[in-house]
Amino acid sequence: MEAKSQTRDRVDQELASKIQLDTRTPAEKLVLACRMLGARGHWHGGLAGQITARGQEKGTYWTLKFGIGADEATPADLILVDEDLRPLDGVSLANPAVRFHLWVYRVRPDVQSIVHTHPPGVTALSMTGQRLAVAHMDSTPFYDNCGYVGDWPGLPIGDNEGEVIAGGLGKRKALLLAHHGLLTAGSTIEEAAVLAIWLEQAAQAQVQAAAVGTIREVRPELALEARDFLLKPQITGLTFQYFARKVLRESPGCLSPAQSAARA
Repeated sequence: MEAKSQTRDRVDQELASKIQLDTRTPAEKLVLACRMLGARGHWHGGLAGQITARGQEKGTYWTLKFGIGADEATPADLILVDEDLRPLDGVSLANPAVRFHLWVYRVRPDVQSIVHTHPPGVTALSMTGQRLAVAHMDSTPFYDNCGYVGDWPGLPIGDNEGEVIAGGLGKRKALLLAHHGLLTAGSTIEEAAVLAIWLEQAAQAQVQAAAVGTIREVRPELALEARDFLLKPQITGLTFQYFARKVLRESPGCLSPAQSAARA
């Protein structure tokens, strides 16, 4: 019988050699991320929330034009902003709340993309004063990997909020903001989007479980093992591609410039 460590090593080798990472452009990935998050209630309240990614040039960042909903995003709805949140096209308007993303990018060179949303499960959990509990296998990507800001610093459009949020995130990939929502910081657009979906699922499960009884957390060594496996780029990449296929089945023209022109 093969030992678990041997099986893990073999699976790691197979993932590295057989799985092809997504080759779409950053703009296409951002649109797909917006659409998949929108379909899962991450923008259920309207325009609250943002998704960003680093641009090719240093000090530039992609985001949606202010006023565009995630569920209607197309490549033409993306704008490039500088470190002062000024759109480089000189015409468009960025969501002013994107400002706090820039603070995270400044202190985390490893972060390539950020998602911030207010989905129902996270919103409910954020109102209780509780941290995320790693009590299920699906929560393990956030073991020792989800910070907590217990005091709401107010509307996140100023520099103070950026300092608080970047400090609360630290070196982690996720953050639960009391009275507010979630933030995920990925090494890729795929990772940031998938983590946001997983964090909402974990929060929903925690809220539901609390109504049944006492929440029992996973043993630390098992949580760590599962986290490190589930956060492999191949796993988050395959998960992103799965959600992307669902988006493209439901909105096959979402990556086409023609759809943007038709909506305008």
